[in-house]
Amino acid sequence: MGGDHGAETVIGGAEIASIRHPDVRFLIFGDEATMRPVLDKYPRAAAVSEIVHTSVSISMDDKPSQALRRGRKTSSMWLAIDAVKTGRAQAALSAGNTGALMAMAKVILKTMPNVERPALAGLWPTARGESVVLDLGATIGPDAFQLVQFAVMGEAFARVIFSLERPTVGLLNIGEEEVKGTEQVKEAAQMLRSAGLPLNFHGFVEGGDISKGTVDVVVTDGYTGNIALKTAEGTARLIVDFLRSAMSSSLMSKIGYLFAQGAFRALAKKLDPRASNGAIFLGLNGIVVKSHGDTDAEGFAYAIDVAIDAAAADLVQKVAADLALLDGFQPTRGAQTPNSTTEESEAAVS
Repeated sequence: MGGDHGAETVIGGAEIASIRHPDVRFLIFGDEATMRPVLDKYPRAAAVSEIVHTSVSISMDDKPSQALRRGRKTSSMWLAIDAVKTGRAQAALSAGNTGALMAMAKVILKTMPNVERPALAGLWPTARGESVVLDLGATIGPDAFQLVQFAVMGEAFARVIFSLERPTVGLLNIGEEEVKGTEQVKEAAQMLRSAGLPLNFHGFVEGGDISKGTVDVVVTDGYTGNIALKTAEGTARLIVDFLRSAMSSSLMSKIGYLFAQGAFRALAKKLDPRASNGAIFLGLNGIVVKSHGDTDAEGFAYAIDVAIDAAAADLVQKVAADLALLDGFQPTRGAQTPNSTTEESEAAVS
């Protein structure tokens, strides 16, 4: 019921995903009068889906606190997450209000031991393939130890998703030099070097290193991560628009495009933000995936892929096992900035 395009995107995405994953079944939570006519247009999705009716849904404009009061135990978002808690579903997926999704997921599923703030982790296309980037908007202003927790969770996610034995981990900073950056980032780097954790810590990375694929896991705060994500997506769309305009600007350009259209299609596919849609909340006792609100059915299907892969790989248990390495680690915390999550702040990814 959420996102910019509602049921059409969600059910259309389920139709595409059901072809790739014929054994998967869907529980679709929301208003049946709205969803049934859409579902009837998609026979594959209809054959593997069950509608769970509720007349209450969370709007994109609701503040997290409002959503909790109004949608607690009755909204489509709440019921979808609760299905994960009860074991009726293995993952919950929404294109709706991110702040509300985060707040409800924390209340229903709770955070894992050694996690103070969950992180939103996504896959980022790079020159080497893909990297994990977190946090993309769940926690604004984490302190140094929370960044360490993000690093541990992101490393576990990368091992599962990329099948890597020892993924490299970097802290996003304004430079690679040790003297640069905020106190939180510098303290986090010192903790990662001295904590004795079995992490392959690369050190600091800069913004350009994300797209280069310098490391497998890029750790940052939710404010910076969300801005970087939206900037990269906007730049990718701009490049595609420039190419289309250039290829149609003259007769010779059109002729050249005919000879190179295969290469241009491959480039457009590589730059398509939909292929990287689907960010997962790490640090919760259950799998919750957030899709972009403005995606289409193809993009939503990619987010379904993320949810399926995470569930199949037993991601929650593997992240919890890695977080257990922080048992007994008591860092000395220095200067901190005010800490908030999307539960308390409107500066959330949508």
